[in-house]
Amino acid sequence: MAAEEIKATTDAAGLAALISRAAGDSGDGQRGLPPVDKWNPPFCGDIDMEIRADGTWFYMGTPIGRAPLVRLFSTVLRRDEDGKTYLVTPVEKVGIRVIDAPFVAVEMTATERDGEQLLTFRTNVGDVVEAGAEHELRFVIHGDNSELKPYLHVRGRLEALVARPVMYELVELGETLDIDGVSMFCLRSGGTIFPVMPAAELEALSR
Repeated sequence: MAAEEIKATTDAAGLAALISRAAGDSGDGQRGLPPVDKWNPPFCGDIDMEIRADGTWFYMGTPIGRAPLVRLFSTVLRRDEDGKTYLVTPVEKVGIRVIDAPFVAVEMTATERDGEQLLTFRTNVGDVVEAGAEHELRFVIHGDNSELKPYLHVRGRLEALVARPVMYELVELGETLDIDGVSMFCLRSGGTIFPVMPAAELEALSR
């Protein structure tokens, strides 16, 4: 399964079969996520695959409509120290384009555990992630309209952009806390406090 085979792949199903065979060769089968962080294969070039800001995957300019294919690709994603995102198998690594984040958090449930609020998210590719010390929330103010964009750490260096409807649910759960002498609008999950922005800035955005 060298670079020539990847270059000869003409559709997403063929590429998925290539990845599936390689993952199977690793001995992990279908048990959980493949250990992509432990693999160090050669770089075999970029392919014409793109993840749009809304989470839609495109291959050679065409949306990948089959959810099982997208899920398979998502299990072998890795973002390296160079800031680029790759599909990685034990025998090759190919670059893809990611417009914003590779995943989108499309659902959230607020529960309690040990007396602490726990926010659990589901991504568009089926990952279930509990926000907390190991899976942090971060917040970016973006664009001329000062749009709030929350991101959730999923695994490795991969994040999920929190979808707008879910973001509104998040904001409803926020509270104002004193952080190092500054009144901050914050969220709690899993015993961790995530500052969103100074409370004064939030008030300004709400006007």
